[in-house]
Amino acid sequence: MFFTTPLKKGSIKILLLGSGELGKEVVIEAQRLAIETVAVDRYENAPAQLLANRAYTIDMLDKEAVLEVIERERPDYILPEVEAIAIEALFEAEKRGYTVIPNAEAVNKTMNRKNIRIFAAEELGVKTSSYLFVKSLDELYEACDKMGYPCVVKPVMSSSGHGQSIVRGRDDLSMAWEIAKEARGDASELIVEEFVPFDYEITLLTARNETGTVFCEPIGHIQKDGDYIESWQPMAMSEETLNRAQEIAKRVTDGLGGRGIFGVEFFVKGEEVYFSELSPRPHDTGMVTLITQSQSEFALHLRAVLGLPLDFDFLSPGASAAYKALNSSENPRIFVPDDAFSSKSFVRIFGKPDSHPGRRLAVALAIAESAEEARVKARAIAERIYDD
Repeated sequence: MFFTTPLKKGSIKILLLGSGELGKEVVIEAQRLAIETVAVDRYENAPAQLLANRAYTIDMLDKEAVLEVIERERPDYILPEVEAIAIEALFEAEKRGYTVIPNAEAVNKTMNRKNIRIFAAEELGVKTSSYLFVKSLDELYEACDKMGYPCVVKPVMSSSGHGQSIVRGRDDLSMAWEIAKEARGDASELIVEEFVPFDYEITLLTARNETGTVFCEPIGHIQKDGDYIESWQPMAMSEETLNRAQEIAKRVTDGLGGRGIFGVEFFVKGEEVYFSELSPRPHDTGMVTLITQSQSEFALHLRAVLGLPLDFDFLSPGASAAYKALNSSENPRIFVPDDAFSSKSFVRIFGKPDSHPGRRLAVALAIAESAEEARVKARAIAERIYDD
């Protein structure tokens, strides 16, 4: 394909809706190919905005505000990078001839847990945990009693897993209701899921475009309150189980269509594979690919968008460990020990403009002979980072 020059007539242009640490890496990859980048977010100086050719700060739940930016910039590709976007704007953009990645309907299905669960379980027949939907506290009590304890309560839409909780009895329900309602996103309806006592969970990064579909090595991860803490690659699993996960991932992503990378999440119990969720964009657990693969998930995402070949090599077992802020600050400083930067480890600092306890500010990455060794190294680095 022909590549162009940014800020010149006819330049290839991508517009990101959501400009956090994942969007920042997408912008870096785009800049390497001289693609013009526009970063949009709900707050000023989001990580990707610091690097993009232009930036806008708007209410991304406002359909007209989103469309105004799209019409002003006229991008070749629109890349939704977060859940909290006015989906009506994406459908309207497609009607006006713009290309949404992977497509507006896929974003619509996946940004809302109700939509993707019904699509996967009821339309495609994919194995999932049992689930019910509720809109009131009374319905929540009734649904959890019916589902049995423990069970999992989540908003149908939230960012980075916020608002999730495990309820172990009726006494936990009022708190679970409040946690879900305070989450960023749409908490007008909640999903109650059967608690699957899984052996482990994985993210299977699945990239697709007209050249075909490729899978990254499975990524194991640990989450707390629905938010990613650490991930490692590859996750040890049998070939049969991995093949089953790949078959489901392809079936779901083929059903959604479009191009780009998808973070497909599964629970695994024995040899049983349960589809959990899907993100139609780079996944936070996939930051480990910055150190394990010849082409990170961000590079693969961009290649998929552009219709380029999706070939890559897996280079080494590795791990990532998130660093979350300890303090609140409008000008955070992050201390990283010098020895974190070695031939087999490094730290990526996101450059967020402010911090509060629990906000993800950086990630430590390491490679080793095995994923377990890499996990130990990455955690050790993250534990020595601090902020003020």
